[in-house]
Amino acid sequence: MANPLTIDWLPETFRRPLMILAFSGWNDAAESATTAARFLSAAWNAQKFAEIDPEEFYHFGLSRPSVRFKTGSETEREIVWPATEFSLTQSPDLPRDVIIGVSAEPHLRWKTYCATVIELARRCEVSLVLTLGALLAAVAHTRPVRLVGGASDPELGARLGIRPTKYEGPTGIVGVMNTICRDHGISTASLWANVPHYIAGIENPKAALALVHRVLSFLHAEVDLADLIESAKQFDDNLREILAQNAKAAAYVKKLETSDADEDAGAAGASDLPPAADLVAEIERFLRQQRPE
Repeated sequence: MANPLTIDWLPETFRRPLMILAFSGWNDAAESATTAARFLSAAWNAQKFAEIDPEEFYHFGLSRPSVRFKTGSETEREIVWPATEFSLTQSPDLPRDVIIGVSAEPHLRWKTYCATVIELARRCEVSLVLTLGALLAAVAHTRPVRLVGGASDPELGARLGIRPTKYEGPTGIVGVMNTICRDHGISTASLWANVPHYIAGIENPKAALALVHRVLSFLHAEVDLADLIESAKQFDDNLREILAQNAKAAAYVKKLETSDADEDAGAAGASDLPPAADLVAEIERFLRQQRPE
Protein backbone atom coordinates (compact mmCIF):
# COMPACT_ATOMS: atom_id res chain seq x y z
CA MET A 1 0.00 0.00 0.00
CA ALA A 2 1.32 3.44 -0.93
CA ASN A 3 2.17 5.83 1.86
CA PRO A 4 -0.90 8.09 2.35
CA LEU A 5 1.31 10.93 3.62
CA THR A 6 2.43 13.54 1.11
CA ILE A 7 4.95 16.21 2.15
CA ASP A 8 5.23 19.01 -0.37
CA TRP A 9 8.10 20.84 1.30
CA LEU A 10 10.01 21.12 4.56
CA PRO A 11 12.05 23.99 6.00
CA GLU A 12 15.76 23.55 6.58
CA THR A 13 15.41 23.76 10.35
CA PHE A 14 12.69 23.53 12.98
CA ARG A 15 12.18 25.29 16.34
CA ARG A 16 10.64 22.68 18.66
CA PRO A 17 7.38 22.53 16.68
CA LEU A 18 4.02 22.35 18.41
CA MET A 19 1.45 20.33 16.42
CA ILE A 20 -2.16 21.44 16.93
CA LEU A 21 -4.86 19.03 15.72
CA ALA A 22 -8.64 19.48 15.47
CA PHE A 23 -11.24 17.17 13.94
CA SER A 24 -14.80 17.95 12.96
CA GLY A 25 -17.57 15.57 14.01
CA TRP A 26 -17.90 13.78 17.34
CA ASN A 27 -14.95 15.69 18.88
CA ASP A 28 -16.14 19.12 17.77
CA ALA A 29 -19.37 20.27 19.42
CA ALA A 30 -20.70 23.43 17.76
CA GLU A 31 -17.61 23.43 15.49
CA SER A 32 -15.66 25.08 18.30
CA ALA A 33 -12.37 23.19 17.97
CA THR A 34 -12.05 23.38 14.19
CA THR A 35 -13.04 27.06 14.22
CA ALA A 36 -10.28 27.75 16.75
CA ALA A 37 -7.67 25.81 14.78
CA ARG A 38 -8.56 27.46 11.47
CA PHE A 39 -8.56 30.89 13.11
CA LEU A 40 -5.04 30.37 14.44
CA SER A 41 -3.83 29.05 11.09
CA ALA A 42 -5.13 32.15 9.32
CA ALA A 43 -3.89 34.54 12.03
CA TRP A 44 -0.36 33.13 11.76
CA ASN A 45 -0.49 32.91 7.96
CA ALA A 46 0.39 29.22 8.15
CA GLN A 47 1.25 27.62 4.81
CA LYS A 48 0.10 24.16 3.75
CA PHE A 49 3.01 21.76 3.44
CA ALA A 50 1.62 18.22 3.86
CA GLU A 51 -1.57 16.17 3.68
CA ILE A 52 -2.92 12.69 4.33
CA ASP A 53 -4.76 11.11 1.41
CA PRO A 54 -8.33 10.24 2.49
CA GLU A 55 -8.76 7.07 0.41
CA GLU A 56 -7.88 4.59 3.18
CA PHE A 57 -9.54 6.43 6.05
CA TYR A 58 -12.93 7.80 4.99
CA HIS A 59 -16.29 6.43 3.97
CA PHE A 60 -17.18 8.87 1.23
CA GLY A 61 -20.87 8.15 1.67
CA LEU A 62 -20.54 9.71 5.14
CA SER A 63 -17.97 12.44 4.44
CA ARG A 64 -18.79 13.29 0.88
CA PRO A 65 -16.33 15.07 -1.39
CA SER A 66 -17.54 18.32 -2.90
CA VAL A 67 -17.37 19.69 -6.43
CA ARG A 68 -16.42 23.24 -7.38
CA PHE A 69 -15.33 25.23 -10.39
CA LYS A 70 -11.58 25.48 -10.89
CA THR A 71 -10.06 28.86 -10.21
CA GLY A 72 -10.58 31.11 -13.20
CA SER A 73 -12.96 28.73 -14.95
CA GLU A 74 -16.75 28.82 -15.27
CA THR A 75 -16.99 25.41 -16.94
CA GLU A 76 -14.27 23.09 -15.60
CA ARG A 77 -14.93 21.47 -12.23
CA GLU A 78 -12.72 19.73 -9.69
CA ILE A 79 -13.34 17.38 -6.77
CA VAL A 80 -12.37 18.45 -3.26
CA TRP A 81 -11.72 15.38 -1.10
CA PRO A 82 -11.86 15.36 2.73
CA ALA A 83 -8.07 15.14 3.12
CA THR A 84 -6.19 16.01 6.32
CA GLU A 85 -4.15 19.12 5.56
CA PHE A 86 -1.24 20.39 7.63
CA SER A 87 -0.01 23.98 7.63
CA LEU A 88 3.21 25.35 9.12
CA THR A 89 4.13 28.73 10.54
CA GLN A 90 7.62 29.80 11.54
CA SER A 91 6.57 33.29 12.52
CA PRO A 92 9.23 35.33 14.34
CA ASP A 93 6.40 36.48 16.63
CA LEU A 94 6.14 32.94 18.00
CA PRO A 95 8.66 31.29 20.36
CA ARG A 96 8.44 28.03 18.42
CA ASP A 97 7.16 26.68 15.11
CA VAL A 98 3.52 25.63 14.94
CA ILE A 99 1.97 22.96 12.71
CA ILE A 100 -1.82 22.95 12.44
CA GLY A 101 -3.81 19.99 11.12
CA VAL A 102 -7.56 20.16 10.57
CA SER A 103 -9.77 17.39 9.22
CA ALA A 104 -13.01 15.50 9.59
CA GLU A 105 -12.75 12.60 12.01
CA PRO A 106 -11.74 9.54 9.95
CA HIS A 107 -14.09 6.57 9.78
CA LEU A 108 -11.61 3.75 9.17
CA ARG A 109 -8.17 2.40 10.18
CA TRP A 110 -7.60 4.74 13.11
CA LYS A 111 -4.35 3.04 14.18
CA THR A 112 -2.88 3.49 10.71
CA TYR A 113 -4.14 7.05 10.53
CA CYS A 114 -2.51 7.93 13.86
CA ALA A 115 0.72 6.24 12.79
CA THR A 116 0.71 8.45 9.69
CA VAL A 117 0.34 11.58 11.81
CA ILE A 118 3.17 10.37 14.05
CA GLU A 119 5.34 9.82 10.97
CA LEU A 120 4.86 13.46 10.04
CA ALA A 121 5.47 14.56 13.63
CA ARG A 122 8.79 12.73 13.70
CA ARG A 123 9.83 14.12 10.30
CA CYS A 124 9.13 17.62 11.65
CA GLU A 125 10.79 17.05 15.06
CA VAL A 126 7.50 17.83 16.85
CA SER A 127 8.00 18.17 20.60
CA LEU A 128 4.33 18.38 21.61
CA VAL A 129 1.00 17.36 20.07
CA LEU A 130 -1.92 19.49 21.30
CA THR A 131 -5.40 18.35 20.35
CA LEU A 132 -8.43 20.63 20.53
CA GLY A 133 -11.95 19.38 21.17
CA ALA A 134 -15.39 20.46 22.33
CA LEU A 135 -18.01 18.49 24.24
CA LEU A 136 -21.67 18.98 25.09
CA ALA A 137 -22.30 19.74 28.75
CA ALA A 138 -24.98 21.06 31.09
CA VAL A 139 -23.51 24.55 31.21
CA ALA A 140 -25.04 27.96 30.59
CA HIS A 141 -23.92 30.04 27.65
CA THR A 142 -23.93 33.07 29.95
CA ARG A 143 -21.04 31.70 32.02
CA PRO A 144 -17.32 31.74 31.11
CA VAL A 145 -16.42 28.75 28.92
CA ARG A 146 -15.01 25.87 30.94
CA LEU A 147 -11.93 24.12 29.59
CA VAL A 148 -10.98 20.59 30.63
CA GLY A 149 -8.53 18.08 29.25
CA GLY A 150 -5.40 16.18 30.06
CA ALA A 151 -1.67 16.17 29.55
CA SER A 152 1.12 13.63 29.46
CA ASP A 153 2.71 15.15 32.57
CA PRO A 154 1.39 17.34 35.42
CA GLU A 155 3.76 20.25 34.71
CA LEU A 156 2.50 20.52 31.15
CA GLY A 157 -1.09 20.39 32.38
CA ALA A 158 -0.38 23.20 34.85
CA ARG A 159 1.17 25.37 32.13
CA LEU A 160 -1.95 24.87 30.02
CA GLY A 161 -4.24 25.55 32.97
CA ILE A 162 -6.08 22.29 32.37
CA ARG A 163 -8.64 21.02 34.82
CA PRO A 164 -8.32 17.25 34.37
CA THR A 165 -11.43 15.33 33.42
CA LYS A 166 -12.40 12.01 35.01
CA TYR A 167 -14.32 10.90 31.93
CA GLU A 168 -14.41 7.21 31.02
CA GLY A 169 -16.39 5.88 28.09
CA PRO A 170 -16.56 6.08 24.30
CA THR A 171 -13.85 8.19 22.70
CA GLY A 172 -13.11 9.77 19.34
CA ILE A 173 -10.02 10.17 17.22
CA VAL A 174 -8.76 12.86 19.63
CA GLY A 175 -8.62 10.41 22.53
CA VAL A 176 -7.04 7.70 20.40
CA MET A 177 -4.47 10.13 18.96
CA ASN A 178 -3.36 11.29 22.39
CA THR A 179 -2.95 7.75 23.71
CA ILE A 180 -1.02 6.48 20.68
CA CYS A 181 1.25 9.54 20.67
CA ARG A 182 2.08 8.97 24.34
CA ASP A 183 2.76 5.30 23.61
CA HIS A 184 5.31 6.46 21.02
CA GLY A 185 7.05 8.82 23.43
CA ILE A 186 5.56 12.07 22.10
CA SER A 187 4.34 14.57 24.71
CA THR A 188 0.63 15.32 24.37
CA ALA A 189 -2.04 17.56 25.78
CA SER A 190 -5.71 18.01 25.02
CA LEU A 191 -7.95 21.05 25.52
CA TRP A 192 -11.74 20.62 25.46
CA ALA A 193 -14.29 23.41 25.62
CA ASN A 194 -17.62 22.75 27.34
CA VAL A 195 -20.47 23.73 24.99
CA PRO A 196 -24.07 24.24 26.16
CA HIS A 197 -26.00 21.18 25.03
CA TYR A 198 -29.16 23.14 24.31
CA ILE A 199 -27.47 25.04 21.44
CA ALA A 200 -25.33 22.18 20.14
CA GLY A 201 -26.26 22.64 16.50
CA ILE A 202 -25.12 26.25 16.22
CA GLU A 203 -21.53 27.36 15.67
CA ASN A 204 -20.18 28.66 18.97
CA PRO A 205 -17.52 31.38 18.50
CA LYS A 206 -17.42 31.97 22.26
CA ALA A 207 -16.11 28.44 22.86
CA ALA A 208 -13.68 28.79 19.96
CA LEU A 209 -12.40 32.06 21.44
CA ALA A 210 -11.77 30.36 24.80
CA LEU A 211 -9.65 27.70 23.09
CA VAL A 212 -7.73 30.32 21.11
CA HIS A 213 -7.07 32.37 24.26
CA ARG A 214 -5.68 29.33 26.07
CA VAL A 215 -3.37 28.36 23.18
CA LEU A 216 -2.07 31.93 22.91
CA SER A 217 -1.49 32.07 26.67
CA PHE A 218 0.45 28.81 26.53
CA LEU A 219 2.64 30.19 23.72
CA HIS A 220 2.93 33.66 25.26
CA ALA A 221 1.75 34.96 21.90
CA GLU A 222 -0.71 37.56 20.65
CA VAL A 223 -2.86 37.84 17.53
CA ASP A 224 -5.65 40.17 16.44
CA LEU A 225 -8.77 38.69 18.01
CA ALA A 226 -11.15 41.47 16.96
CA ASP A 227 -13.18 39.42 14.47
CA LEU A 228 -13.56 36.44 16.79
CA ILE A 229 -14.44 38.67 19.75
CA GLU A 230 -17.08 40.42 17.66
CA SER A 231 -18.54 37.06 16.57
CA ALA A 232 -18.71 35.95 20.22
CA LYS A 233 -20.42 39.21 21.19
CA GLN A 234 -22.99 38.83 18.40
CA PHE A 235 -23.55 35.24 19.53
CA ASP A 236 -24.32 36.42 23.07
CA ASP A 237 -26.51 39.27 21.85
CA ASN A 238 -28.58 36.94 19.66
CA LEU A 239 -29.13 34.49 22.50
CA ARG A 240 -30.00 37.29 24.91
CA GLU A 241 -32.70 38.53 22.56
CA ILE A 242 -34.05 35.02 22.00
CA LEU A 243 -34.28 34.27 25.73
CA ALA A 244 -36.07 37.55 26.29
CA GLN A 245 -38.83 36.15 24.07
CA ASN A 246 -38.86 32.63 25.52
CA ALA A 247 -39.59 32.52 29.26
CA LYS A 248 -39.41 28.73 29.50
CA ALA A 249 -35.96 28.55 27.94
CA ALA A 250 -34.77 31.52 29.98
CA ALA A 251 -35.83 29.76 33.18
CA TYR A 252 -33.82 26.69 32.25
CA VAL A 253 -30.70 28.75 31.52
CA LYS A 254 -31.16 30.45 34.89
CA LYS A 255 -31.28 27.03 36.53
CA LEU A 256 -28.00 26.10 34.86
CA GLU A 257 -26.41 29.32 36.05
CA THR A 258 -27.13 28.45 39.67
CA SER A 259 -26.40 24.75 39.39
CA ASP A 260 -23.46 23.25 41.24
CA ALA A 261 -23.20 20.37 38.75
CA ASP A 262 -19.67 19.33 37.89
CA GLU A 263 -18.52 20.21 34.38
CA ASP A 264 -18.28 16.52 33.56
CA ALA A 265 -21.98 16.00 34.20
CA GLY A 266 -22.56 16.09 30.48
CA ALA A 267 -26.25 16.53 29.69
CA ALA A 268 -27.37 15.69 33.23
CA GLY A 269 -30.66 17.35 33.94
CA ALA A 270 -31.68 17.25 30.28
CA SER A 271 -34.94 15.64 31.40
CA ASP A 272 -35.76 19.06 32.88
CA LEU A 273 -35.33 20.65 29.47
CA PRO A 274 -38.46 20.32 27.35
CA PRO A 275 -37.64 23.62 25.61
CA ALA A 276 -34.21 22.46 24.37
CA ALA A 277 -35.27 21.46 20.87
CA ASP A 278 -37.63 24.41 20.80
CA LEU A 279 -34.80 26.74 21.74
CA VAL A 280 -32.56 25.45 18.94
CA ALA A 281 -35.41 25.93 16.46
CA GLU A 282 -36.05 29.40 17.86
CA ILE A 283 -32.37 30.36 17.52
CA GLU A 284 -32.21 29.10 13.96
CA ARG A 285 -35.38 31.01 13.09
CA PHE A 286 -34.00 34.16 14.69
CA LEU A 287 -30.67 33.90 12.86
CA ARG A 288 -32.44 33.41 9.53
CA GLN A 289 -34.35 36.61 10.17
CA GLN A 290 -31.08 38.48 10.77
CA ARG A 291 -29.63 37.57 7.38
CA PRO A 292 -29.90 40.30 4.77
CA GLU A 293 -32.26 39.61 1.88
